[in-house]
This record gives sequence, C-alpha cells and structure tokens, in this order.
Amino acid sequence: MKALITGTSQGIGRAIAERFLREGHAVVGIDLQGPAIDDERYTHIQADVRDADRLPNIPDVDILVNNAGTQNGDDIDVNLRALIRMTERFGVRDGIRAILHIGSASAHTGSEFPEYCASKGGVVAYTKNVALRVARYGATCNSLDPGGVLTPLNDCVIRDPALWERIMDETPLRRWATAEEIADWAYFLTVENRFCTGQSIVVDGGESINRRFIWPDDPSDAG
Repeated sequence: MKALITGTSQGIGRAIAERFLREGHAVVGIDLQGPAIDDERYTHIQADVRDADRLPNIPDVDILVNNAGTQNGDDIDVNLRALIRMTERFGVRDGIRAILHIGSASAHTGSEFPEYCASKGGVVAYTKNVALRVARYGATCNSLDPGGVLTPLNDCVIRDPALWERIMDETPLRRWATAEEIADWAYFLTVENRFCTGQSIVVDGGESINRRFIWPDDPSDAG
C-alpha cells in the first residue's frame, strides 16, 4: 500500500513513516524541512501543508496520515485548515482505505494554549464528518490524540527536572510515550483496523484524567 504522511522529518511523523516502511509499504512524506529518511520506497516532498492545493498530484494513495502540526500561533491554519485541505484533496475519494488525523489529548481537556486546543478540538469534529463521508468507500477515519510524547519539540519540559517531576505527578503511568509507540497506534488504526471509525483515541498514559497542563511560564503557577 501507499501511505501519504505529513510532517515526516522528525518526531511522530518520522516514526510513523519508518514503521510503514519497515512493514513494506511505500511512503510519500511532506514536510517543510528536507528528508530525514533514506529508503528507496520513501519519496519526500519539501512543501508547506498549507499549500495543499498546490502540491503535485500523488496518485493511488491508500492511507493518509495528517501528522504535521504546530504550536506557534499558526495553529488553526496548520493544525486544522491545512489538515482539512489535505484530506479533501487526497483522502475523500474512491480508493482510499484509511485516514488518520494526529490530534491531541488537549482537544478533550482544553488544558493547553487557546488556539492549539481550538485547532485540535476542530479535528475531533472533522474526523466524524469525514468518517461519515468515506464510509461509502469502505474506508475508516479516526484521530489519534496523544498526550505527552518524547520528541525534540518537548525538550523544554523534558530537560527541566522540576517541571518534569510535576508533569509525572499528573501522569498516572509516570512516563510519556515514545514516538515509536504512537507510530504503533497509527499503524494499527490505518492498516489493521477495518471497523473502528469516527473515533478519537486518546493515548496519554492517563494524563487527561487529571486535566492539568504544565508548561514553562504557566499562568496558574503565579504566586
């Protein structure tokens, strides 16, 4: 099968792409950065997902994984609007097998930055909308909503012993997921799963049970 995956140059997206490649699938990756994967079955397109309408034609996509995201103020444009454009262009069509959106546990708790939570909350609703529309093709659409994941983007808390201890106090399993663990879930929901659809699967070690977001300069820490 051929998988189209966004945000493949690092972190979760790279781990998902590598998992698909290990299983023998072809992967087309899209990222603002250059390629980080060296495999003859991997094709890299260096582009901004916000320009989905300008991307080259990518035929015969069986699986679409919308992973690219940000927390830099362009959250709604990247995390939601671009995801919608990618899905409408490459996912909602005859021949698609599965669509997966990488969301966030924050979509369910609201415990993060305002636009980030709003963008990921929109992904939850859009997932249900797409699931209804691709069911006619026998396809599934779900979102995978992680909590904390050990990626370079989270180094500012991972490398701060005081913050990290507080985060662990809020996480019943007292650890964060690896990118490879999230990739395992992504593979299951798109390749092995054929019946679960329209769902948002929270994988966060129980963190959302406590519903308290901890980050540097958290306003709730004042005083």
